[in-house]
Amino acid sequence: MQAEMNGKLVESDAYLSQIMREVETMPAPAATAMGRRGFLKLSTVGSAGLVLAFHIPAGKAMAEVAPKVFNAFVRITPDNTVTIYSKGPEIGQGIKTAFGLIIAEELDADWKHVKVEQARVNPKVYGYQGAGGSTSIPRGWDQLRQSGAGAKAMLVAAAAKEWNVPASEIVAQDSTLTHKPSGKSATYGAMCEAAAKMPAPDPASLKLKTRAEYRLLGKRYTGVDNMQVVTGQPLFGIDVQVPGMVYASYTKCPAVGGKVVSFNQDEIKKMPGVLDAFVIEGTGKPVEVMPGVAIIAKSTWQAFKAKDALKVVWDESQASKDSTRGSAAKAREIAAGPLPKPAVNIGDVDAAFAKGKVVEAYYEYSFVSHTPLEPMNTTAHWHDGVMEIWSPTQQSDRGVSMVAGMVGVPDDNVIVHQMRCGGGFGRRLMNDYMMEAAAIALKVKAPVKLQWKREDDFAHDFYRPGGHHALKAAVNDGRLDAWQEHFITYSADGKTEVSGANFSTNLMNTTLAPNIRRCTSMMPLMTPTGPWRGPRDNAQVFVQQCFMHECAVAANRDYVEFLLDVVNRDIPELRIKPGPQINFDAKRASGVIKLAAQKIGWGKKLPKGRGIGLAWAFSFGGHVAEAVELSVDDKKKITVHRIVVAADVGPVINLSGAENQAQGGAIDGLSTAMGLEIGVDNGRIQQANFNTYPVLRIRSAPPVEVHFIQSDFTPTGLGEPGVPPLAGALGNAIFAATGERVRQMPLKNLGYSI
Repeated sequence: MQAEMNGKLVESDAYLSQIMREVETMPAPAATAMGRRGFLKLSTVGSAGLVLAFHIPAGKAMAEVAPKVFNAFVRITPDNTVTIYSKGPEIGQGIKTAFGLIIAEELDADWKHVKVEQARVNPKVYGYQGAGGSTSIPRGWDQLRQSGAGAKAMLVAAAAKEWNVPASEIVAQDSTLTHKPSGKSATYGAMCEAAAKMPAPDPASLKLKTRAEYRLLGKRYTGVDNMQVVTGQPLFGIDVQVPGMVYASYTKCPAVGGKVVSFNQDEIKKMPGVLDAFVIEGTGKPVEVMPGVAIIAKSTWQAFKAKDALKVVWDESQASKDSTRGSAAKAREIAAGPLPKPAVNIGDVDAAFAKGKVVEAYYEYSFVSHTPLEPMNTTAHWHDGVMEIWSPTQQSDRGVSMVAGMVGVPDDNVIVHQMRCGGGFGRRLMNDYMMEAAAIALKVKAPVKLQWKREDDFAHDFYRPGGHHALKAAVNDGRLDAWQEHFITYSADGKTEVSGANFSTNLMNTTLAPNIRRCTSMMPLMTPTGPWRGPRDNAQVFVQQCFMHECAVAANRDYVEFLLDVVNRDIPELRIKPGPQINFDAKRASGVIKLAAQKIGWGKKLPKGRGIGLAWAFSFGGHVAEAVELSVDDKKKITVHRIVVAADVGPVINLSGAENQAQGGAIDGLSTAMGLEIGVDNGRIQQANFNTYPVLRIRSAPPVEVHFIQSDFTPTGLGEPGVPPLAGALGNAIFAATGERVRQMPLKNLGYSI
C-alpha cells in the first residue's frame, strides 16, 4: 500500500493550514459574487424546464465547462415545482434550509412548492462546497441571491416576450408572473420552458432586494429534512447501503505515531463473518492515513467483534508521550519565569502598572473532544479507475483532491456523494476517515463501509487544545489602562502553534486598552488538534471576559459600564482599518451588551447565593452577548435558572434555525465549561466514552432566551459565535453568587456540579 502511495500524497499540513485560514478568516462579502460571465443555462438536465447554474472559473469559456456540469442551483419544472440545490454540507446547522430560503426569496418562489436537495460535489459549478467557521452564509450570500434573481429575470423576460409587454410591468410573486394592465398571469412552471430559451442575464444588471422587501427571510421555518430525520430516513453517512457492500473496521495505535509490528492475523481471519484482515502502512499523517489494521467482514457487528479480539504489537518508538498533567505543571513553571519577547507591545505597560491598581491572575482550560453523535464513517468503492465515496464530511471538495492525490488519479476520477452529517463541530473538517476508507477500498475491490466505534472517535479526534494564560492588568481612574497576557500553548515543531492553539486575533478588537503587551510560549505536543466550535474564541473569551470582570471589580465599576467603556475606546494602534470584510463594530458590540443586560434584568436585587453574570464576544463576524442567572448551594451545586443570548449577525435568514444555533451554542458552552475534559497520559487519550466524558444531559439544560438585533450588515453565521460568551458569563455569575473566582475549565475540577 505504501508503494502505491509514494509520490502521490497531498501535503496535509498545508491542507490543514489552508482549512484553518479559510475557516477562521471571514471572507469579503463581495468575493462570492458572480462575474459578468457567471451564469450558465442548462436546459438539458433531467426533464424539461429551466435549470440555472453558475460560477464558471475565471478564464473558462462556457463550452469548456458545460459538458462537466452535474447540477445547478435552480430547477423549475412544468408542474410548478421549484427545486433548489444546496451546495453546502448539512451538519445540523440548518444550512440546507437557509440556502433554499435565500434563493427562494430573490426568486419570489412559493415556499410551499419548493424542494431543497443536496447538490453534487462539483466546485466547477458551485464554487467552494465546504462548511466551517460560520462562513457558509457570508460566502454564499451574494452568490445565492444572484442565483434566485437571475432565474426570476429569465422568467420575467420570457413572459414579457410572450405577452409582448414591458418586463418592468411584470410582477413576480409566489411562483406566479402577473401583468396587471392586461390581466395576464402564468405560473413559473407554465413559463419555465420558454424561460430556458432566454439569454442568461448579466449578474451586474440584477437588482437584489433590500431587507425591507423580504417576504420569506426572517421568519420561522422548519428544516427541509426534519420529517426525514425524525422518521429515520437514510440521510446520514452511517445509513449508506450499496449493493455488494462489505464492512470494515480500522484500528490505529492508541498513541499517535505508533506503527504496526504484527497482529494475530490468522486468529482474526477465522472469526465468524471475517473476510480479510491486513495492515495498512498509511502516510504517517493524522489528517490522512495513519498505520493500522483493517478488518473486512460481512457486517459491521462482525467487524467490531473481530476488532475487539485484535492483539496488535505496536512500535511506539516514535509515538507520542504527551501528558496533559505534565504540560499543565510545565506551563506554571514557564509562567513563573521571565516573559518572552512580546508579539504585541503597545504603549508603556510597565508605566501603567507603576501608577495604576494592578490585578493578576492565572487561567487555564482543558483539551476537549468534538464527540458528534454520528461516529466517523465513509463508504468507498474503487471501480473502473474511479474512487466513488459516500461521506458525511464538512470538506467534500477538499476530500476529492486528497483522495485523488493518494490514489494517484485526476480529481475528476474521484466522486464524492455529500451525505448529511450527524454533527461536526469542526471534527469533519478533517477527512482522515474518508482517506482510510479509500485506502481500504483499493485493497478490497468492492464497496466497503468503514465504520468507527465511539471509542475510536474519542481516541483519534483532533482535539481542542488546552491553554494557559498568565495575566496582569492595571486600572486607573476606573478604566482599563494596561493589559499584559502571557499565553502558554502548544507546538509540534517549536515554531508554530498547533491547529486551534494560536491566539485569537478577535480579542485584539475587544481588549481595547492604551497599553498592551502580549507574548507566547510554546510547549511540545504530538496529539492532533483542530478547530472546535468557535475555534480559539471558545476558551480564550472565557479567560478575557472573566479577567476583565476582575479588572472591573478592582476599578469599583459596574461590569456592563466597564465593558461598554472598553469596547468604545479609540486606540489608534488597534483601530480597524476600513475594508470590505465583516469586522468588529463598537456600536454593534454595545447594542448586544445592553440588550443582554436588559433582558436578564441586570442590577436587580437577588437573594443570597444567586447571581447574574454577563460576557460578550466578537467571534467569526458575529457580535454576541450572553447573560446567566444562577444559584449555588453550599455543596457547590449550580442551578442555572436562565440564559439570555443577544446577537447581531445581520439579517436573520431563518429565525427558527438561528434561534436553534444560538441555543445550541449556549448549551454547548455550558456543557464544556462544567464538565468536559480530555486527559492525555503517555500519548493515550484517557476518556473512551460518554461515561467518562459527561456531556450535559437534558435534565440539566436550562431555558435559553434568544434576542436578535437585525441589521443591514452582510449576514454572518451563527454556528460559532454563540459558544464563546457562555463560559465567561457563567464564571462571572458564580462570582456574583459566591464571591469565589473560577479560573479554570472544566468547573468540575473545582468541585462544582450541575
